[in-house]
Amino acid sequence: MPEEDLVELKFRLYDGSDIGPIRYSSSSTVAMLKERIISEWPRDKKIVPKVANDVKLISAGKILENNKTIAQCRSPFGEPPADVITMHVVVQPSLTKTKTAEKKVEELPKKTACSCSIL
Repeated sequence: MPEEDLVELKFRLYDGSDIGPIRYSSSSTVAMLKERIISEWPRDKKIVPKVANDVKLISAGKILENNKTIAQCRSPFGEPPADVITMHVVVQPSLTKTKTAEKKVEELPKKTACSCSIL
C-alpha cells in the first residue's frame, strides 16, 4: 500500500480520551472505522456502544455517512493536514432503546392535579 494512501486518524471520545492514532487506507469506509472503534473501545467507560449504529463520527463539523470513504470525507479546504486527523465520536442509543423508554413513560399512570376555588 503506498505511503501517501494512508491517513492517520485518532478518535476523541466523550470524556476527552482518545482511541489511536491509527493509520487507515483512504479507501476505508466510515462503517469500517466504526467497527474498529467498537473493537478498540475502552471497557472501563460508563457508556459503551454495542453496535456500529450506536456511533456517530464527526469530522470538520459534519456527521460522516457509513457508505463514504475517508477520501470522500476529507475537508474541502485544501490538502489534509500532515499530522493526525481527529474525529469526534458520539454515542447515541439505537432507536429501539429510545422507543421502549418512551413507551415506559407513557405507561405510567398520569397524575391529575385538581384545584378548587371558593369565591
